Amino acid sequence: MVTPVSPTVAMAGSLDFEAHSRYLEEQQGYFKSNGRTKDFSAHSSKVHSVAWSCDGRRLASGSFDKTVTVFLLDRDRLSRENNFRGHGDSVDQLCWHPSNPDLLVTASGDKTIRIWDARAAKCAATVNTKGENINICWSPDGQTIAVGNKEDLVTFIDARSHRSKAEEQFKFEVNEISWNNDNDLFFLTNGHGCINILSYPELKQLQTLSAHSANCICIKFDPTGKYFATGSVDALVSLWDVAELVCVRTFSRLDWPVRTLSFSHDGQMLASASEDLLIDIAMVETGEKICEVQCDTPTFTVAWHPSKPLLAFACDDKDKYDRDRDAGTVKLFGLPSSES
Repeated sequence: MVTPVSPTVAMAGSLDFEAHSRYLEEQQGYFKSNGRTKDFSAHSSKVHSVAWSCDGRRLASGSFDKTVTVFLLDRDRLSRENNFRGHGDSVDQLCWHPSNPDLLVTASGDKTIRIWDARAAKCAATVNTKGENINICWSPDGQTIAVGNKEDLVTFIDARSHRSKAEEQFKFEVNEISWNNDNDLFFLTNGHGCINILSYPELKQLQTLSAHSANCICIKFDPTGKYFATGSVDALVSLWDVAELVCVRTFSRLDWPVRTLSFSHDGQMLASASEDLLIDIAMVETGEKICEVQCDTPTFTVAWHPSKPLLAFACDDKDKYDRDRDAGTVKLFGLPSSES
């Protein structure tokens, strides 16, 4: 027996379908006219991480060459503003303060994190940690920085005093870490394909979600707070409802482990990348493909601009004149297809 659907619900579903179809067509049309990618020289070695400041004026990149480069965005161009030196090892991940567009933090294998002031063009603080750092995130309220190291220790650092507030040692491989948008839960992806959820600030284990059949690598929350997505070695992207903690959709167009994810500013597009020679850009609500960005080499970091349909990313590029050398380029997709 088919359960009858009320006219109101049916009409709402129809309106949703029409809105999604219209958005899909609009975005597909937009990227047909704005599908160009441009390279910008950033480092002398492989770029590990890219991220936009909260106001979208700056893009930062961290590299194996131990440096941080900050670009200024001017329309469709990136111009180098600063190159920060000071780390003694690879800069593996970085993120900006959620509301201060001048501050960013970097995690390095040199057993430190560094907070940089882009406006003053200097290092504002260096914090010693217990191990080689590989992942980092800033809490949505801006008060705390969480950093994870190769020994699966996650340390919570007060962003003002630069002192450790708490630390958690895990007995499994910890990959990417993130707060939820409400700042009251802390998520981490692990080597068993699971998502661990802790209360915050109590750091009590609340739930473990079995998300993937293999190592769960990355996690991202959408700006609207409705969903989060995870990427895995099983080559799948899973989309989760934040309120219900249930998987509502999977994206399966990639063939290699999903290394990096990013939601667009309106929460309606999801970019995912891997060792596939493309970045998949999908409709969040339907899973349909909007477009794909062609790449020559594997991609390990992607980041949508906080207010524009511009995607920054970095690949394992080689120097065009010397294939044994890394190119260290940052790329920008979403530019007008015909250069003016």
